[in-house]
Amino acid sequence: MSDHKPIRLDGRVIVITGAGRGIGRSAALAMARAGGAIVVNDLDADAVDTVVQEVTSEGGSAAPCVAAIGTAEAANKCIATALEQFGHMDAMVCNAGILRDRMLWNVTDEDFDAVIATHLRGTFTCARAAAQHFRQAEDGGRLILVSSIAGQRGNLGQTAYSAAKAGIAAMARTWALELARANVTVNAIVPTAMTAMTQSVPAFAPLGDLVARGEAIPDKYRQEFGLGLPEDVAPIFVYLASERSSALTGQCIGLGGDRLSVWAHPVEAAVELQRGGWSLNALADALEGPMAKARQSIGIELN
Repeated sequence: MSDHKPIRLDGRVIVITGAGRGIGRSAALAMARAGGAIVVNDLDADAVDTVVQEVTSEGGSAAPCVAAIGTAEAANKCIATALEQFGHMDAMVCNAGILRDRMLWNVTDEDFDAVIATHLRGTFTCARAAAQHFRQAEDGGRLILVSSIAGQRGNLGQTAYSAAKAGIAAMARTWALELARANVTVNAIVPTAMTAMTQSVPAFAPLGDLVARGEAIPDKYRQEFGLGLPEDVAPIFVYLASERSSALTGQCIGLGGDRLSVWAHPVEAAVELQRGGWSLNALADALEGPMAKARQSIGIELN
């Protein structure tokens, strides 16, 4: 039961990577409005300046950090900015990402490496730097990662992206275990929102023109598929950075449109035992017979 006390971030300093636009920008604005001081990171200096100005024009606190996420140097620069500008850091939001969508047979090494470097390696380097800081400061902290429904269910044309986002969900569970004694919570958000990046995804393309015209996303999509706008996702960032969420860790939480969800960890959907081990025919019979009902659906479909 809610006690209806405002959920605030007063006195908290949050680094947000990829905050120049889309979900990252909305998270930065929402967290600043809740009282947090924000380090706005992005590769695009103009976008960074715009978001910093948006925050400060509303009376909030923000500092720019222009860097391409993926390297240890970029991660360290983000944290150094927080310490130099605000004196400490309480949360790291690993949000930076790019898309290079192609079907498997058309994915180049360069495409694959670029996506993995930004999403997976970028999350790793930023989280590692943040974990080192939190452990040394001995004052707890928050790691807020950004996964994707594509990493949970797969999606056409998103080989590297799905792999990276699934890896991020797995890292959230591992890091939650590793950092528990340091009073650092680690959770992954599974957001669904129409942004400039997601509008290029075939599954979301039908709604792209509608959003571009400024029209509301129909209730069907907001409720059945959890598809909304970036500002619909922003509240979960505020919550996870707040004191209110101190008991929540190791989770993948979906938010988009009108839909809030908790994603299940991978578990065995069915188990059969065969004393002495499984012969080829026996395992084929089991997988085609009693275990067939446990087969899982895949993919993202909006219809």
